[in-house]
Amino acid sequence: MSELRFTVDHEWLRLEADGLITVGITAFAQQALGDVVFVQVPELRAFGAGDEVAVLESVKAASSVYMPLDGEVVEVNSTLESSPELINEDALGEGWFFRFQPTDASAVAQLLDQDAYDRLIKANAEA
Repeated sequence: MSELRFTVDHEWLRLEADGLITVGITAFAQQALGDVVFVQVPELRAFGAGDEVAVLESVKAASSVYMPLDGEVVEVNSTLESSPELINEDALGEGWFFRFQPTDASAVAQLLDQDAYDRLIKANAEA
């Protein structure tokens, strides 16, 4: 599955060929935050769905990144600590936060697809 899935917390997920899931924040989220100036990446350990795993600060606000599914973080993008601007420059590419091994990979299918995420953004804008 190369398609992206999304959370209501504005994180994107991509299931990789090796079974790991890469996570970042969406273009919508990074645009809302403005220029990102600091990132604290997660620890390499197991987290439950909904746990706060990373923190980022922008010129506008501080924000948390949450674990989208149960699993173990096995890799982090430590480049973000010295170059947090990658999140603004390439949110869906080089600006990824972490990779994790999900407890149940099939749970990814229950997250929002692109159409559902687009509807969420539209509903939030109209609220």
